[in-house]
Amino acid sequence: MKDLGTLNYFLGLEISHDSSGYFLSQAKYASNLLTRAALTDCKTVSTLIDPQTRLTPLDGTLLPDATLYQQLVGSLIYLTVTRPNLSYVVHIVSQYMSAPHTPHYDALLHIFRYLKGTLFHGLHYSSLSSLKPHAYSDVDWAGNPTNRRSTTGFCFFLGDSLISLRSKK
Repeated sequence: MKDLGTLNYFLGLEISHDSSGYFLSQAKYASNLLTRAALTDCKTVSTLIDPQTRLTPLDGTLLPDATLYQQLVGSLIYLTVTRPNLSYVVHIVSQYMSAPHTPHYDALLHIFRYLKGTLFHGLHYSSLSSLKPHAYSDVDWAGNPTNRRSTTGFCFFLGDSLISLRSKK
């Protein structure tokens, strides 16, 4: 067994620490994703998805090759480890992995433009935070316009730090 020192980078996770706590991010991983999507020079946006966007399975034209769409969405799923704010919109675009259409790809590109403006966001686990647990939940009853299914979600905090997040259709 060998001591490799303090952990700084592991499987795309960047870990930094000081007396205030730990900060986890995936800035390098996100930057590489932007390069793969050919969006390094794109403009940024301030929202994850346009509030007027309503994606359905049959809007627009079918993409000729779904491979890039599937790879980018899969990579975004891994990015939600340190970016739980992306979970909902990644869940939306992942529903169309088998047959993505042009509006689905446009929504995916919008997420990447948001990502470019927030590359260095991540999770901060404070050493000064209390150990009191908090839980929150929400439900969108029959909110899916296609099949009228509901979406539920919850998150758990230990003090100020997010420790678990789940959203399910």
